Amino acid sequence: MCGICGFTWEDSRVVQAMADALSHRGPDQDGYHCAPGISLGHRRLSIIDLSENGRQPIANEDGSLWLVHNGEIYNFREVRSWLQGRGHVFRSRSDSEVLLHAFEEEGIDCLRRMNGMFAFALWDVKERRLLLARDRLGEKPLYYSQSGGQLAFASEIKALLRNPGVPRGIDDDAIDCFLGFEFIPAPLTAFAGIRALPAGHWLEWRDGNAVIRPYWRLRQESEERPEKEWIEALRGHLERAVRLRLESDVPLGAFLSGGIDSSTVVAMMRRADAGSIRTFALGYRESGFSEFAYARKVARHFATDHSELMIDPITPEVIEKAVWHLDQPFSEFSVLPYYLICRKAREHVTVCLSGEGGDEVFAGYDRFKASKAERYLRRLPSPLRRAAGRLAASLPDRPQKKGALNSLRRFFQGAALPAGGHMRWQYFLTAETAAGIFRQRSGEEVLASTLAWADRAAEDAGGRGDLEREILCELGFMMPENPLMKVDKMSMACALEIRAPLIDHELVEFAMRIPARLKLAGWTTKAVLKKAMADLLPPGIAYRPKHGFSFPIKHWLRGDLLSYMDDVLSNSPFIAERFDGKTVRRLVAEHRAGSRNHDHLLWSLVNLALWHRQFLAPVP
Repeated sequence: MCGICGFTWEDSRVVQAMADALSHRGPDQDGYHCAPGISLGHRRLSIIDLSENGRQPIANEDGSLWLVHNGEIYNFREVRSWLQGRGHVFRSRSDSEVLLHAFEEEGIDCLRRMNGMFAFALWDVKERRLLLARDRLGEKPLYYSQSGGQLAFASEIKALLRNPGVPRGIDDDAIDCFLGFEFIPAPLTAFAGIRALPAGHWLEWRDGNAVIRPYWRLRQESEERPEKEWIEALRGHLERAVRLRLESDVPLGAFLSGGIDSSTVVAMMRRADAGSIRTFALGYRESGFSEFAYARKVARHFATDHSELMIDPITPEVIEKAVWHLDQPFSEFSVLPYYLICRKAREHVTVCLSGEGGDEVFAGYDRFKASKAERYLRRLPSPLRRAAGRLAASLPDRPQKKGALNSLRRFFQGAALPAGGHMRWQYFLTAETAAGIFRQRSGEEVLASTLAWADRAAEDAGGRGDLEREILCELGFMMPENPLMKVDKMSMACALEIRAPLIDHELVEFAMRIPARLKLAGWTTKAVLKKAMADLLPPGIAYRPKHGFSFPIKHWLRGDLLSYMDDVLSNSPFIAERFDGKTVRRLVAEHRAGSRNHDHLLWSLVNLALWHRQFLAPVP
């Protein structure tokens, strides 16, 4: 795993400064190539071929192609063998050299052969063109900026900001999306002059112009087969995807929450004869948030070398480090615990397998159930629906993470939004709050413009059924810039590589052929995955309620982090300029008193203020 950067002019000083900003992603080696019309930089975390032969940028034999690559090509041995059969000669064992020779052989079409997570830049000397590409599901990020006919790119925005040609203006649409969804969808970023290359796309820059094209889309339609056949085939795909991700020349482990996704990964590691397996779990002192007991049960069953991390209230230092590594506002609650477990794991291993993607691929989120329930709700007369919504809104907040009353209130809150499909239950602005919090702006306008992003993503799914369209929206809209962005930024902050077998693209294509009714069966989420794994996991694991890496922020914002929140919000000129101070103070007071739960919005405002202070506030 690495960090890459560069631009379409020659300047060794600037490209080295950009690469220095990525040193946490690649502490093992650095490398540069500067020539007329191009500057490329690379920071390397050595995973496969630890020798100097794996150093980048890497060139082909005649120096007509130069590559910088971040990620892993899991099937590189298979592709390498095919290339050797066609006469290509290799000087290293690295997957990056395989990618370079594959491009020589097939051009950009070589991407169809690659199974992996990657972002790369390739400079074609003869054609004077720069090519950028990002993997199918978006595991590896890639950002770019165009100005004056030139193009700059990097694995992280902070590296782009080291380039004096890249502007630092604020993208208002992106900030609005963040306050609703808690992340910023591609191609937007929080910076007006910087864009994210969408997952499954490639960019060609030539003669001052850039063109972006997709190279992969999920086109598979559902098929009818006996359920037993689906379950048997699914087990085979799961084992293949995990086995493919065990290639490493450095120590390797796995995250284990004791949920169905992480437990599936560990089970398949054991079936693939991975040898000694290190597993890592985290928990909290607050009841209802910790999962240690489940993780221990799975660890004992598969005889792993298990480590636990007990998380105390998060310190301001950890919060601000996370904001710095994220580059832009991002307030999903699992970010900080994920950062801490990555830091813990890095003390023992360099690579970890993780269960990311199971909820998106197999319909695991509660919002899938909420959307299904809302279709039944629509059958009721509108006065009755409104009355039920008012009653749910009046319910007091309960201390547990979810619970029946909290879930009921959240359901009616999402159902009241005017658009957004099932993503309404991932959206954390209400019409009432939006109307009060924005200065000189219509709350309805903000809601309409931001929820439209989810609607457009769902439209790309065509005429499929409701659940299939929702899954495609998750995979294309939500997953690349939310869970996968969190995974990449927090793991690379610790120089730890994360591999996610459940979003192996061949597994995802297979899963799209499974009928939707087998994924959300009645009110059972991930039903087909649970049936496939039930007899391979310890009793009580496959069907236990979903928990996740979330942390008790609503309690901490009433206690350990209350004064910190007050300090950050009251001293932020950005918050004062953009938002109604009276409304912000009311939200804080209601949350502190426990009469209302505003944890999502308050935590978003804190992250927004910290981001502005770190990246945009004038240097004193």
